[in-house]
Amino acid sequence: MDVRIGISQSVKELEVELGDDVDRDALVADIEKTLAGTDSVLWLTDRRGRRVGVPTAKVAYVEVGAPATERRVGFGAP
Repeated sequence: MDVRIGISQSVKELEVELGDDVDRDALVADIEKTLAGTDSVLWLTDRRGRRVGVPTAKVAYVEVGAPATERRVGFGAP
């Protein structure tokens, strides 16, 4: 599952590829809780085990993609 994070005052966005075993609803709830709370850093762990931290004050948007098993490539893609 891919997560894209837009950073304020930056042209590029941060893309983190999470493991296939991540629960999408739990991830969205955790992101919402972190951004609404007093935590100053949003931490995500990618599929290789690396931790990525983004200051919550700099987060412009968060886009949570579909799990990797739902991706279609080629002529069969909608």
